[in-house]
Amino acid sequence: MSSTTLSIVAQRLLLPSLVSLLLLIVSVISDDASTMPTQNMSHKERAELREESREMFYHAYHAYMENAYPADELMPLSCKGRYRGVTPSRGDMDDILGNFSMTLVDSLDTLVLLGDFAEFEHAVKLVIRDVQFDSDIIVSVFETNIRMVGGLLSAHILAEYLQKQADVMHWYKGEMLEMARELGYRLLPAFNTTTGIPHARVNLRLGMKDPQLKKSRETCTACAGTILLEFAALSRLTGDPIFEVRAHAAMDALWKLRHRGSDLMGTVLNIHSGDWIRRDSGVGAGIDSYYEYLFKSYVLLGDDKYLARFNRHYNAVMKYVSEGPMLLDVLMHRPHAKSRNFMDSLLAFWPGLQVLSGDLKPAVQTHEMLYQVMQMHTLIPEAWTVDFQIHWGQHHLRPEFIESTYFLYRATGDHHYLQVGKRALKTLQKYAKVSCGYAAVNDVRTGKHEDRMDSFVLSETFKYLFLLFSDPQDLIINVDEFVFTTEAHLLPLSIAQLGNSTFSFRQSDEHNVLDFMRTCPSSNKLFPEKVRKPLRNFITGSCPRTISGKRLSALDFQASNADHLRAVYDMGITMVSVGDRSQGKVRLFHSFYNAKSQEEGEMGLQFMQEMLELTKMQSMNQLAQLQAVAYALDEQSQDWTALVAGPSHFSPELIGEQFVEGEVVLASPFRACDEKLENASDISGKILVAERGDCTFVSKARLAQKVGAKALIVCDNVSGSSGETQPMFAMSGDGKDDVAIPVVFMYSQEFTKLSAAMQRRPQLRVRIMQMVEFKRWQLAKEAHQNETAAAAAAAALAAGTMPKKKPDKEL
Repeated sequence: MSSTTLSIVAQRLLLPSLVSLLLLIVSVISDDASTMPTQNMSHKERAELREESREMFYHAYHAYMENAYPADELMPLSCKGRYRGVTPSRGDMDDILGNFSMTLVDSLDTLVLLGDFAEFEHAVKLVIRDVQFDSDIIVSVFETNIRMVGGLLSAHILAEYLQKQADVMHWYKGEMLEMARELGYRLLPAFNTTTGIPHARVNLRLGMKDPQLKKSRETCTACAGTILLEFAALSRLTGDPIFEVRAHAAMDALWKLRHRGSDLMGTVLNIHSGDWIRRDSGVGAGIDSYYEYLFKSYVLLGDDKYLARFNRHYNAVMKYVSEGPMLLDVLMHRPHAKSRNFMDSLLAFWPGLQVLSGDLKPAVQTHEMLYQVMQMHTLIPEAWTVDFQIHWGQHHLRPEFIESTYFLYRATGDHHYLQVGKRALKTLQKYAKVSCGYAAVNDVRTGKHEDRMDSFVLSETFKYLFLLFSDPQDLIINVDEFVFTTEAHLLPLSIAQLGNSTFSFRQSDEHNVLDFMRTCPSSNKLFPEKVRKPLRNFITGSCPRTISGKRLSALDFQASNADHLRAVYDMGITMVSVGDRSQGKVRLFHSFYNAKSQEEGEMGLQFMQEMLELTKMQSMNQLAQLQAVAYALDEQSQDWTALVAGPSHFSPELIGEQFVEGEVVLASPFRACDEKLENASDISGKILVAERGDCTFVSKARLAQKVGAKALIVCDNVSGSSGETQPMFAMSGDGKDDVAIPVVFMYSQEFTKLSAAMQRRPQLRVRIMQMVEFKRWQLAKEAHQNETAAAAAAAALAAGTMPKKKPDKEL
């Protein structure tokens, strides 16, 4: 959706002042940020970049059409098409493929935006002639909806638009709308669940009757919550209400599953029971577009309940997930506990969504953080840690950062974002362009390419680049009259006027006026360029402080909230950073005499006591999550030692007295990413050790399980890392529950100790268990040994064989 769609719902989308933003960004991200104003980009340079982005699209588009069509995707290094069931399988990644020419369908509306009516007409004829859906293929409901249904609908809408506005394509009679309806019906069996939340996958021909789908029970929040825009448009354009009804029911079911205490959502759930399988909550992978569709459903359909739901979730995200410019996952049921220490690139859409919802200040902050990551690593990696080091090194040419850059430019007019877009464009040209299209980067550290060009590169990445460098008069359509779906397909705001007589849009009683009063209004004109200058006398926020008389509790305290900082200062509490500032560690000191009043001083004492209790609780929770890799010090010794390890989200949790014990063996190759391990015959019944890198944690786990390993230990590939100095994190999976063996993560220094023990004892046996249980086990052993020693001493004393103790000093 264009940022200037704000004008259509201006009374709801209010823009806060951005004064003082740069000082905050500088203090959090960089001490060396330039204070020079952004240089305005000339019309000539902007036009050149617009044409270069057009050429980028056509370089990729023609490479696909000439070498891959009618395949779903182009393989730019092989210069051939990727077909489901023909090209070597990539596992679950291939669920996006349906042998339905996905890249062409996904790219149709980009051709219209580029003004290429002739190629658009030719492409539409090819789709009508060649694309069919009656295939015995299992596909992702989510991906098929956003790429194929959305692509067909947008192309249909624009074809009819061109008939009226450009006097072309008079032969077109709505064929693509009928194709979208057929595909919608093939997706509908996935919605036949007890909760109304759809299955993650469906067979295009057999529905849910495919034997491979009998055990289907899990989906991600984004997968289930990114349906409504396309299905509502499909219902209103065809007059068939079933699609919109099913999509609304899924959204309602998801809303009911939020955690009522935190208003946060998890990322993976059971579609039959509604139970959460993964309770991580953030704005990145697994949940991202659910939030996007809540807000855009309100804009497109005019249903206030979606604005209310979005605002409730947004408040929760900004309270628990937002850490200044960073967005770190928490546990939905324990929102003060971080669930991982890295961020993924999909969260780059969030600043764009914040712009659309009217919250510009944090949008600028997070976008600036993302830009810093890009400058540090040349390309934004798939995931990075809180200290901006690479966690996953791939770069799949994703559009989210460019999307947010576009929306920020449209909202502010600040040429800084044109300069950011220019850098992104030139970087893609230098590091991703190949002779046959654009290739994803397998690792941003090495620049090695991957034989992959996703359809979203044409549908979104190049589209947003072109829009960024275009003025409204350069475009043949007014994008402000459309909503962009999560795949950047255009749906007209006029869809709301079509109505859906079978569905009730009554506002639920569970919402109240507070759900519609999130943003502090401001009429100040924005000057982002000046905002980025380090001002001495800066305003700490645009919203006035509200005196409620209610004491701030330690549970609600946020160090990034200016009002909270003011409140604790009034209570006589000062805060001092400890160690590396990027880790965000602080120490609190309380002085009764520094308090604003005696009453405030007493509140400060209570606050400090609560903070101590909260710290103890969090330490206990962290200890309970830690895993131990324990082994005897030598073959005869009864003394054991334990190395700290982290858990995973995708493997069985060892709790209580549960443990796995076995001989350890190193994987060969060590990173365990090949389809077959060289020492597979030696692994069965043992505990496998593999190194992090080259593929996902869960891929290594599946390979270990396949060759019969009892458990998997993944060791870090960063030399010198240690669980003693770095926060332990839980390894994330891909939402599938097919790993049945325990999997733990071990930092480099801990693995060095384990490796040394393995060299001393080639058949070393280890025990994997909870760290807290290991400590209890050790205490129980010590108690038993003490009791045994005491009993032996008593027996010896009774028998008169106890040696007499020599006096300390003879007289």
